[in-house]
Amino acid sequence: MEPLTEKEIRSSFVNATKGDAARLRLPLDFAETPWEDLDFLGWVDPGAPLRAHLVVRREDGPLGVSLRVPATGRTSAVKTSMCQICMTGHASSGVTLLAAPLAGARGREGNTVGIYVCADLACSLYLRGRRVPKLRGFRQEETLSVEERVARAMGNLDAFLTRVTTG
Repeated sequence: MEPLTEKEIRSSFVNATKGDAARLRLPLDFAETPWEDLDFLGWVDPGAPLRAHLVVRREDGPLGVSLRVPATGRTSAVKTSMCQICMTGHASSGVTLLAAPLAGARGREGNTVGIYVCADLACSLYLRGRRVPKLRGFRQEETLSVEERVARAMGNLDAFLTRVTTG
């Protein structure tokens, strides 16, 4: 992924007000972001842990989406859950349901769409083997190449973003 500037990130959000975008906090390690290993930038807001943000670079510019993180509850280390973006299996605590308000008037009315995703939003790193799921120690073997898995993940993410932007 091509690096994004703070200004590009803040101006990219389609389902947040300009004030919300101005107040969001970038990842604490933003200066050390491994852009070459990322397909999208995703993080939980360090100043508001029940908010997460996701930004993907598109041909017409960056597209950002704000997400709501559920309050943590009990999870099982025995059960496995799967991220709907990168298809990585985690202990159920490693996947969370994130809800995105729809863009525009429907979002202001309270309409949302959700997706089960890696709780740390590090899908790109899991796809490339740079991170392994906690309590699992390995990634399920697939016959797809890394490039094919990345293409599948970006297709899954694009489908979700289309739901957010078109309602």
